[in-house]
Parts: sequence; structure tokens; C-alpha cells
Amino acid sequence: MSYVIELAPAASRQLRKLDPQARRRIQAVVELLSEDPRPPAATQLVGGMGEWRVRTGDYRVIYQIRDDRLLVLVVRVGHRRDVHVHVHS
Repeated sequence: MSYVIELAPAASRQLRKLDPQARRRIQAVVELLSEDPRPPAATQLVGGMGEWRVRTGDYRVIYQIRDDRLLVLVVRVGHRRDVHVHVHS
């Protein structure tokens, strides 16, 4: 059972702004989420709306899992120093 990956408009813009090497690494991690949206390296964020976080180098991918629709919605992508500050803005 494979999940569909969707990028929120903000996440898509953030991804486009990254350098090509970081973008490729993040895209590879996001593709893996379609097979296992809760990999061992993922962490559920506390106090949010059920978001999860997965790390790749200095970058973080924040996403929501919608099991009823088999959907992984990527809501934010960014450098570790910035991404958590703006999750709910």
C-alpha cells in the first residue's frame, strides 16, 4: 500500500529555493515516505497538528500523514535552524 505524496504550495516554493544537491536529497527522502510514512528516523512533533519530521543532513521535512486518504502532505521544507520556528505560521 503506497501513499500519495503532495507538496503544499509553501513547501514547493521552499524546495525550489534550495541548492540542487540539497533539493535532490530532500526529494529522495520524500519519495521514500510514500512506502513508509513513519520510518524509524521520523519524529512526531509535539503540540502541533499531528505533523511529523524527518531529517536529511541539515534540512528538515515537516509533513502530515492522512491515513484515511493514503496521503503524505509535505507542509514545510527548510534548514534546521529555520524550519521549526515557522511550522504553524
